Amino acid sequence: MLHVLIVEDEKPISNLIRLSLSKEGYHCTCAYDGAGAADLLENNQYDLILLDVMLPEIDGFELMEYIRPLEIPVIFLTAKASVQDRVRGLKLGAEDYIVKPFEVIELLARIDVVMRRYKKQDMILEVGGLRIDTGSMQVWREGAEISLTKTEYELLLLFARNPRRAMYRETIYERVWGEEYPFGSKAVDLHVQRLRKKVGWEHCLQAVNKVGYRLEVGG
Repeated sequence: MLHVLIVEDEKPISNLIRLSLSKEGYHCTCAYDGAGAADLLENNQYDLILLDVMLPEIDGFELMEYIRPLEIPVIFLTAKASVQDRVRGLKLGAEDYIVKPFEVIELLARIDVVMRRYKKQDMILEVGGLRIDTGSMQVWREGAEISLTKTEYELLLLFARNPRRAMYRETIYERVWGEEYPFGSKAVDLHVQRLRKKVGWEHCLQAVNKVGYRLEVGG
């Protein structure tokens, strides 16, 4: 499980990020000022830092000077929207710079990109009788490669990374299609039906009443 440090002094925003990431399988720790974040970094290891700029005691830009030698990827989340601030943040070594307000779905997508860049995500997944190479985007069952469309592959990867977790149709649609779920859409159901048949998940990719779907696998 990837460990994320959220450094944000506004607790409602911090809690929203923590809850959203926890639902996606991340383990999160929160710090509410720069000094507290520095203390946590001294005694713990993290896979990613989400960092506000305007913090009490030590601001995010100053804290970045401390973080840089640790070689932990950083994404700035801040209301400081000027080009000068963006350039400064990126030149200090941040992987990305997101201006508030932002949509959680965009944050999750950007985190996923950074984690892949740092190869923090598992390159090979073995789940439900499948072998998935996330680098080459290839899928095999019993040595035979399975041909999937891009959407089917993204759907497969979402379930493979979240086994035994009931996922709402809205969440599935937003993560795979990258846009807000259209009320009443059958896109998720149709793609799940096709995916089940293609990869042999007729029994383990289960419908959850009034929710969506869950991949039920052992382990």
